[in-house]
Formats: sequence, C-alpha cells, structure tokens
Amino acid sequence: MRSRPNYLAGIAAFAWLLIIGTPIYALVNSAFMSQSAYSDRGPLSLPFSGITFGNFATVVDSGFLRYLWNTILVAAATVAIVLLFAVPISYAVVRGTSWLTRGVFRLFLLGLAIPAQAVIIPLFLIINRLGFYDSLWGVILPTAAFSLPVSVLVISGGMREISVELYEAMTLDGATPARILRDLVVPLSRSSIASASVFAALQAWNGFLFPLIMTQSDSNKLVTLGLYNFVSEYGANIPALLAAVLMSAIPILLVYLFARRALVAGLMGAGGK
Repeated sequence: MRSRPNYLAGIAAFAWLLIIGTPIYALVNSAFMSQSAYSDRGPLSLPFSGITFGNFATVVDSGFLRYLWNTILVAAATVAIVLLFAVPISYAVVRGTSWLTRGVFRLFLLGLAIPAQAVIIPLFLIINRLGFYDSLWGVILPTAAFSLPVSVLVISGGMREISVELYEAMTLDGATPARILRDLVVPLSRSSIASASVFAALQAWNGFLFPLIMTQSDSNKLVTLGLYNFVSEYGANIPALLAAVLMSAIPILLVYLFARRALVAGLMGAGGK
C-alpha cells in the first residue's frame, strides 16, 4: 500500500530551509557586492549582481590573514591541551572507584556553572603574573581551561559505553591501565573525543572575551577582534566585513564537515549508560 505524500511536512521543511538559507545567502551575496551596490540593492538582491572581489582584496590588505593564522594556532593548541588532559581524566573517572575520582568529576561539573565573565579579573592577574599577557598563550590557556569541563563530561560519557567485559578481558591478559587506555579506550571513544575536539575548537574560534582582555598588540589579534577593523566611528564597510566573516567561517566549517558524524555520535553517547 502506497503511503500518501506528507505535504504539511514538505511545506514545513521548505519554510525551515528558507529560514536557514536566507541569512547564508545574504552573507555570501553581500561579500561579493561593492559598497554602493550594497547600499542601493541590499543583501537580498539578485545573486551576484555586479560581482566584485574587491572586498576580499581589502580584507587581505588589512592583515586579516594574520589574524586568521593566529586563530588557527589558538584553536589547534586549545584542542591539543584539552585532549591531553580530558582523555586520561575521563578514563580515571570512568574506571576509578575511590572518593577522589568522584570528587574530581564533581569538581569538573562545578566548572560548568562558572562563567568566564565572573572570574576574568583573577584570570587576568594570573596570566599577567605568568608573563603570558599579550601573547597567544594568554588566550590558549584560559580557553582550554573553560573547555575542559564539557570535554570531560562528553568523553567520559562515551567511555561508559564500553562494556565492562572488554576492560576485564584486557586486564586478565595482563594489560596495564596505560595500555588499556591506548589500545581499547581511545579507539572505541573516537566519537566522543571528536565531539570534544570540535567543541574546544569552536570555543577557541569564536572566543571574544579572552582575546579582548588578554591581548593588546595588533600582531596577536584573533579573528573576532580583527573584524573590528572594518568598523569605524563614522560607519562600517559592511561588504568587506561580511567577506571577512565568510573567510573566517570556512576553516571551522571544514572541520565540522569532516567530523559531523563523529560529533553527532559522540553527543548521543554523552549521557552514558
């Protein structure tokens, strides 16, 4: 028996597509328009009417590629630090039975409730005392610290999906905890690890507060601060600004496209058993 088409669902899907696609279309279309064309026709005009690449040339000439490279370094270093600590901590939380491991896990959960804005002054004093002010490390370290609680929660949830029998089998074979972590836990927790990696990368890529407070010189600016170069006291170069936004979105979009399946699978297992 043939099922009848669900026209209501089709209309709803088309409406949702319009809601999602309209801002993306306006962003891409405006990035290829001159300032005069943008003022005359607006962002929702016919696609690529009067196309120009001058906005991207303006972005490159402003030194935005340096900000983009700084952001890539910060994101990569943040992900590396988060995984370096989150993976063994999550393993200890899942396999540990002492009060200490339970207390550590509760401590990380407590970190979810602390906003960065509430501790930005002591953080600034610590970073300044360590000599990392106005350097990329001054952004990397606090960003990684505030990404750790969620990462530990997600990765430990994925590790709980591994059956106890597999742990016991490797233990009976004489495997050490380090070998179990390397040969069993990490390969079977790739989805949750990928989820934590994408989350940490997004935190670093979209961060604004830490780059604003912890850096000062132009050479250490990140993308989020570099966008202000196209906004002045008397106006804004909207097409160039949107071209810069488009350029800054491409790297993190590629990361998401390559890791989307692992990201969804990891989030589904974040609750554990």
